[in-house]
Amino acid sequence: MTLSDRLLQEMRDRSARILAGGGEEKARLRHALGQLTARERLAILFQDGTFQEIGMHVRARPQGGVAKELPADGVVVGTGYVDGRPVAAFSQDFTVAAGTLGRAHAGKIVGAMQFAGRAGMPVVAFNDSGGARIQEAVDALAGYGDVFFQNVLLSGVVPQIAVVCGPCAGGAAYSPALMDFVIMTRTNARMFITGPEVIKAVTGRTVTMDDVGGAAMHATVSGNVHFLANDDAHAVVLVRRLLSYLPANNAEEPPHRPAGDIDETPDQAINDLIPAEPMMAMDVRPIIARLVDGGQLLEVHADFAANLIVGFARIGGFVVGLVANQSAVRAGALDIDASDKGARFIRFCNAFSIPLVTLVDVPGFLPGIDQERGGIIRHGAKLLFAYAAATVPKITVIMRKAYGGSYLAMCSQEMGADFVYAWPTAEIAVMGAEGAANVLYSKELKAAADPRAMAAELAASYRAEFATPYLSAGLGYITDVIDPATTRWVVALSLRKAATKRETRPPKKHGNMPL
Repeated sequence: MTLSDRLLQEMRDRSARILAGGGEEKARLRHALGQLTARERLAILFQDGTFQEIGMHVRARPQGGVAKELPADGVVVGTGYVDGRPVAAFSQDFTVAAGTLGRAHAGKIVGAMQFAGRAGMPVVAFNDSGGARIQEAVDALAGYGDVFFQNVLLSGVVPQIAVVCGPCAGGAAYSPALMDFVIMTRTNARMFITGPEVIKAVTGRTVTMDDVGGAAMHATVSGNVHFLANDDAHAVVLVRRLLSYLPANNAEEPPHRPAGDIDETPDQAINDLIPAEPMMAMDVRPIIARLVDGGQLLEVHADFAANLIVGFARIGGFVVGLVANQSAVRAGALDIDASDKGARFIRFCNAFSIPLVTLVDVPGFLPGIDQERGGIIRHGAKLLFAYAAATVPKITVIMRKAYGGSYLAMCSQEMGADFVYAWPTAEIAVMGAEGAANVLYSKELKAAADPRAMAAELAASYRAEFATPYLSAGLGYITDVIDPATTRWVVALSLRKAATKRETRPPKKHGNMPL
């Protein structure tokens, strides 16, 4: 064997040891739990033959002696193609030192993120780690700091998607929280700052891991998780679907697929979905399905603050961020969680030039002492701020109720909407007709023989005189009153016309959002 042959064999042997990660037995244990290994996750994310690893041979610096060899230092990092588009990714390897983060481990992640920023490509992170590598002490903490700092630098520059598919505890949870979207698997994954043992020791309260760090809890209660995945493979499917709506970076347009001629055939089925009575709940999902291409909406935060629906779709081939009140839940009223959910989604869309389509059916902000004490004023102001600050094309359709401050919070003309359309069923007023009738005619109602009947009559009169969309249209606040059956093509045509929108704002470092 020649020197060259020996060196080539040594290279192959080294690579094989690294590719094996923690070994076959640990890989089998992962599979028994229904999990994939770090490399398997990347293999199903990227197109075959496109993954190039970064830092395969990186290892930690010795700490008081010879460093233990940890394959890839517990994290697989690299770039590849997803549906023909370049993506950077890292995948923590729980089979190697429990995927713990040390300085070298963090350095690999940061290097990939820095390259993603320079090359303008999204970042996908598979989080599966036991946390900080204790033996590296402050070096591990510094490593987390470097990762967090890079998360912030990339925010609004390239999309960042975190997949939590194993433990993500303590400081490790902040990197996903700093990214744009968090996908979490229903089983095996957990994310928390302090676990049940610490909570019991400090507060005396007994809680389970599901209570503080489970996927279902984060998707429904805390709002930390945007998508729930059944398993690792499903999580990758969600990553691919999400990326299909997003530009690679903030200098590119979203992946629009403009249709040819816009079909102007009225969709009479939409009219059949509108309740006869204005106060009846209206499920907005069937309406969305008839407005968007192929009926396909990738809903974000589907299990959190269900009174507001947000998600990605295409209308006439144009990618849009869709925001819609869901009156089937809490009457569609805006509360603290819905305001946060909407504001965050709007900010993301604006950062990456995704037009916003808003469907309005909102009776107001949710009343209640818990809402007031919880800061509904501040949280509602986030929604106002997000819409007003957004410079992307904004198209609003007022379907039914649009009362008081919530009319403004759902992107009225005054908040910068480029087009505001209203259905004939729209009611735009300072308050609901019933409430207004009680305020305006309280004396008459007290003296009436049948107060309920009179109240209904007065409310109908108020609607006809003060809440009709034609009043708002006549004052120039509404672009047009349209037949609901024409909504799809009206919005599609408006998106096409607004595609070249350019808007400049006063120069400043940044605004002060009411966080």
